[in-house]
Amino acid sequence: MTTEHLKRTQWFTHDRFGLFIHWGLYAIPARGEWVRNNERTTNEDYEPYFKEFNPVRYNPRAWARAAKQAGMKYAVMTTKHHDGFCLFDSQLTDYKATNTPAGRDLIREYVDAFRAEGLKVGFYYSLIDWHHPDYPAYDDLHHPLRGNEVYKATEAQKDFDRYTTYMHGQVRELLTNYGTVDIMWFDFSYEQMTGEKWRATELVTMMRSIQPDIVIDNRLGGNLLSANPEMYAGDFFSPEQILPAKGIRNEAGEVVPWEACITLNDHWGYHAHDHNYKQPCQVIRGLVECVSKNGNLLLNVGPNANGEIPQESLVVLSEVGKWMAHNSDSIYGCAASSIEKPEWGRYTQCGNKLYAHILDRGIGPIALPGLAGRVRKARILADGSEVNITTPWNGTNQAVFQDCLFINLPSTQLPDKRDTVIELVLNESV
Repeated sequence: MTTEHLKRTQWFTHDRFGLFIHWGLYAIPARGEWVRNNERTTNEDYEPYFKEFNPVRYNPRAWARAAKQAGMKYAVMTTKHHDGFCLFDSQLTDYKATNTPAGRDLIREYVDAFRAEGLKVGFYYSLIDWHHPDYPAYDDLHHPLRGNEVYKATEAQKDFDRYTTYMHGQVRELLTNYGTVDIMWFDFSYEQMTGEKWRATELVTMMRSIQPDIVIDNRLGGNLLSANPEMYAGDFFSPEQILPAKGIRNEAGEVVPWEACITLNDHWGYHAHDHNYKQPCQVIRGLVECVSKNGNLLLNVGPNANGEIPQESLVVLSEVGKWMAHNSDSIYGCAASSIEKPEWGRYTQCGNKLYAHILDRGIGPIALPGLAGRVRKARILADGSEVNITTPWNGTNQAVFQDCLFINLPSTQLPDKRDTVIELVLNESV
C-alpha cells in the first residue's frame, strides 16, 4: 500500500461502522431494488413510479440521528441505482427527483443532514443504467430487456461511449456540487463490463483531480489484491453479504482495507413483505468479526416510499447503539490482533489495549492462552469494573494450559450475553 493510500484510508480504517442507504423509485412497488430486472419491466411500465414519487416523510436528519445513535461514523447513500433514476439534481438528465412530485434535490438534504450530525458522507453510484438509451440491453446479463425481441433492433443505434461520457459527467457533478465527499461507492462490474470498458483510468484521474482524498471502492474492476493494482482498482475491497474467512491481504502480504456490505433483512431496497431481519446480537457480533479481521461493516437500510426507515430496522439500530455506547472503544481505531482467535470469542486491539470479546461463557475461569505475565490490568469495558486475573492451583501446568492467563467472570451467565468485552492493558503491544 502506498503512503497516499494509507493516508486516504486512515479515517476509514478507524471508524469501522457505516450506514448503507438504498432508496429510489423501487420503494413504491416495494419488491426490492431489482424489481425491474426480476420482472423484466420496460421503461414505459416503470414510468408511473416516477410520476408519483413523493416521499412526504423524508427526514434525513432523523436518519442521521439514528445512524449516529447506533455508533455509525459514516453513511453511503444511493444517488443513482441500476434503474437510472437520480436522487440528485443532475443537469444531464430529466430522470431525477427534482422532476417528480418530490420536486427537490434529495441528495443535497442527505448531505446537509448527515454532516450536521458529524458523520462522513458517501455516494453510491451505479455504473449500470437501465433507463439510458445507450446502455446495452438485448445482450446484457442484467438488463430488464435482455432477450426481448421487440427491442433487439434498437441495439445497433446505441453508442456506449456516449453513455460513459454521461456517466463520467454525473460523477463530476456529484464530486463538484456537494462539498467534500468521503466515499465513492461504485456498483458494479461484470463479465466484459469492467475496467476500461467504463474508461476507468480516465474516470479516476478526473475524480482525484477534484477530490484527491476520496476513498473509492473496488467495483470499477481491476485487481486490488495485486502487489501493483491498477489506479482504478480502488482503496478497499467490498465483499457483499459475506464476511471473509480471514482478513484480506494482497499478493505482497499487506493488509488491504475491506468493508462488508450487509443487509438487515434479505433485500437492499424496501420490500414490504420481507420481515426476515437480523437480530441486534447478530449485527454486534458481525461488526466485531469484521474489526477482528481488519474490516469495516456497512449495514444497509431500505427506506419506504414515504421516506421512512422501517421500524424493524430502527429497533435493530437502537439496540446496537446501546451496546456501542459502552463498548465502542473496542471498535473505533481497532484492528486484528496477532494473538490467535480464542475458542470463546474474538480479539480486537488498539495499541497496548487488547479487547477480549467473550461470546461463550464455558465452564470455570476463562483461559487466555499466551498472555500469562503480559497483562497489567483487566476490566469490563462497559462499566469499568475490575476483572480478577488469577492462576488456579491446577492451571500452572504450561504443557496443558499454554502459558495461559485466567480471568474470573460470573460462573453461570456473562454480564452481557451479546458480547462481554474485557479490556486488557498489556505490558507491550502484541
